[in-house]
Parts: sequence; structure tokens; C-alpha cells
Amino acid sequence: MEKQPKRFSEFARENMPLEGSKLKLDEVVNREITVTDYRIKDSRYKKDSAPRCLTLQFSLDSKKYILFTGSNVLVDQIDKYKAEIPFITTIKKIDKYYTFT
Repeated sequence: MEKQPKRFSEFARENMPLEGSKLKLDEVVNREITVTDYRIKDSRYKKDSAPRCLTLQFSLDSKKYILFTGSNVLVDQIDKYKAEIPFITTIKKIDKYYTFT
């Protein structure tokens, strides 16, 4: 039996652009979203406090969006729980940082 070939999109996640209209993080705070994908790369702004940049793809009101953030807490959380994607969450701002809840 001949093995079926894989589609490029099944194994080349890191080079595929994320789809969606851009929103700012503050536009999403306290709203329920469904996280569908993400990318983490070195920040081009090179701040010591935020060396990595998270591109988060999510759906809100049945539309696809992306946002960009240097939030270390969100970067760490998405990296830790990536196996759970897709998941429903709300991003909260607590003092000076953002977190998934």
C-alpha cells in the first residue's frame, strides 16, 4: 500500500503566516477569545524586559484576528500550554502585566 504524501501545511507551521485582522492587545482585554495558533520570535525592539514577541492568532465573534505583544507572561503561558490549542480564554490585565485566565 502506497503512503499518502503529506501537505506542506501539515509540517511547515513556522513559515506559514498567521491570518487575521490586527487588533491591539488592549482591544481584547476582558473579552472571551478562542486561541487558534501562535508564533514566538525574537523581538525586533530588543528590550531586556521583553526579548521575545508573541504573535497570537485567535477568533472573536466568529472572525479571525492576530495581535502582537512582548508580554513575558503571555509568551510563557502560550509556550507552556501550546498542546492545548485551540482553547478559550480571556486576557486580563493585572497591575502592569497581562495573563490568560
